Amino acid sequence: MLYVCHENNLNSSEWEVSHNYLEYVKWRFVHRVSSSALQVLATQAMLRAIGIGNSRSLPSAAALNWVLKDGLGRLSRCIYTASLASSFDTNLKRVRFWTSVLFSLSIGVELLTPVFPQYFLILASIANIAKQISLACYLATSTAVHRSFAIADNLGEVSAKEQIQTVCFDNLGLMLAAALNILFANNPSLQAGLPFVMYPVFSVLDLFGIYQGLKHVHLQTLTKDRLDIIISTWIQQGFVPSPEEVSKQEGIGLFWSRGREPWSIRIGWLNPRRRTAKLSLNSEDFYFLSLESLTSELKRNQEYGVLLCLREGAGTTDVIRGLLHASYVRKGIEVCGSSSAVLKQWFNLVEDGKRLTEQNLSLLYEQVLSLGWACKNILLSTQEQAHRYSFITD
Repeated sequence: MLYVCHENNLNSSEWEVSHNYLEYVKWRFVHRVSSSALQVLATQAMLRAIGIGNSRSLPSAAALNWVLKDGLGRLSRCIYTASLASSFDTNLKRVRFWTSVLFSLSIGVELLTPVFPQYFLILASIANIAKQISLACYLATSTAVHRSFAIADNLGEVSAKEQIQTVCFDNLGLMLAAALNILFANNPSLQAGLPFVMYPVFSVLDLFGIYQGLKHVHLQTLTKDRLDIIISTWIQQGFVPSPEEVSKQEGIGLFWSRGREPWSIRIGWLNPRRRTAKLSLNSEDFYFLSLESLTSELKRNQEYGVLLCLREGAGTTDVIRGLLHASYVRKGIEVCGSSSAVLKQWFNLVEDGKRLTEQNLSLLYEQVLSLGWACKNILLSTQEQAHRYSFITD
């Protein structure tokens, strides 16, 4: 009997990342180099503001101001992280981009400290609060970003590579800022104005790199918005989109516009300020659908949306079933056309949607799983998780 020994490549996991990883690293390089250079220039400005290197400086006062601004920043970081915990999962790209904008603005505030040295503590504290908020978002979202690239469950390896890249890219940014300072070393006036000249250039490069990098992050976790895209595509075109296709459709979501269009689906509770047009409630289900008014009763042209209310104890399958049901109802609404026709046919639309949901739920779930979507949990925002209903007999 002949035995053939095959040599295993122990370093095979070196390339076990998704195909979009290199594009992400490329834009991350632009972001980190620009950000590092900005921070060097900002630190120089702040040291100049508190008088480091100046014979008239007061070392103890300077140290106290520096410690106070750091303390206030860290306290604000704790408050921010506690208040927006669920947004790090449900709106990861949006929160990460806007906190990066906040970080860039904080650098600008730090650059103002030598111009207004008498307000150093106020300006430095405001800037440090913004930077700590940005740092909190970065730390909270990094694991999810790394996991999207770790196709072989090699999350630790991807995280280690990210740390190496960060050190290398940041050092390049530091060298770039040092080179610019050396270039203008013989001209103090130009050197003093260097941060203000380079700030807009590096800021634009920084934010552009972050924006482009986030476009190459394809998250496999399911949120309400991603499920809405998946189910709508499946109903209209007959296939389940991949994480990459959904990522392109959802974009970064800069302006919080999703879910505000007519006939949108909202997961939540019955708002007493919104007139509920129709209610479909069944004690056997773990959700119910309602047609709710999105506009004031005084308006002639009423706009409506579909409300999905979840029952206490509703699981992942119940959320998917409810969204699929609501999507079928929305498709029927589009056929009806006018709002008056929808009001008349609402209960028929709900019954037809439920029948189609029961027929197709298993097939949809299988296809979603086969494309690598993480179906164990549905990530819902605080508003979507709160105020679930229950029956007295529950």
